[in-house]
Amino acid sequence: MFGLSELALILIVVIVVVGIKKLPELTRSAGKAARIFKSESKALKAQDSPEASPGPGRVVPGTVVEPDDPSARS
Repeated sequence: MFGLSELALILIVVIVVVGIKKLPELTRSAGKAARIFKSESKALKAQDSPEASPGPGRVVPGTVVEPDDPSARS
């Protein structure tokens, strides 16, 4: 029987022989897909950046009580 390395070699040879005419088209489309993915990820990072958001987190209304303030004790 064949081992994994022999099967991989046969698969590579078949792909090269059958798909040699389609190889430039496939690499071109893979490059376009990579550029689109990169631009979309940059857009998401820019959207989630701290400059785009109004503050460090969720704003909860209330009063700030310092730990040394005696009125803070109940």
